[in-house]
Amino acid sequence: MSLILENGERKGVSTLSGSPREVKHKLDRIIAEQVVAVTFMQATEQEVNQVAQTISSIVQLVLTIRKQQVDNLDLLVDALVPKAMPTPTQLKEAAMIVRARTGVIESGDWMTAAEIAQLAGFSESNPSAQPNKWKREKVLFAIRHNGIDYFPSYGLDANAGYRPLKSMAKILETFGNSKDGWGLAYWFRSVNSFLDGMRPQDLLATDPARVIAAAQDELLEVAHG
Repeated sequence: MSLILENGERKGVSTLSGSPREVKHKLDRIIAEQVVAVTFMQATEQEVNQVAQTISSIVQLVLTIRKQQVDNLDLLVDALVPKAMPTPTQLKEAAMIVRARTGVIESGDWMTAAEIAQLAGFSESNPSAQPNKWKREKVLFAIRHNGIDYFPSYGLDANAGYRPLKSMAKILETFGNSKDGWGLAYWFRSVNSFLDGMRPQDLLATDPARVIAAAQDELLEVAHG
């Protein structure tokens, strides 16, 4: 039995090792409000003792950290609080981004890799393999939200087994690294003067040449300021 001590004082935490009968006998001799038991089907006495010693070390570390938490609280707060208050411009920009992303997410134009795999009849064992390959090959893009990739449904051809529209690859090639997934999502869903007020995503399947031209025009406008 290992008893955790701090500055010579009993902290009320101990580890017990042995057979179930031996541990039961030891438990009858100590006072404890809570007990955590770890059982082993196959282990030597030495291995069990090593685990007990490891648990003792971990508990000792936790107790030490807990003692230091009060002292370090002010330092932790200082580290987490921004060094300077955000400017009105930054707050306005953040609010605009929130609204834009919310609009994209709530549009219903997005599918997970698993949903695409189900429609396209891909392998159920690894449903994300093909959509992720499309993303790597830059024939389809994705936005990432809460750790999950979402792919645009308007970028898929339902008449071709839900494979990416061929025009999508050309558009992604046109934009290159100038737009990330979210930037592409904003562009596709925004009305476009080059397209007579239509959205690129609405014409992607029916008039891909015009959408590609609109992407090229977008880059020219950016280049010329």
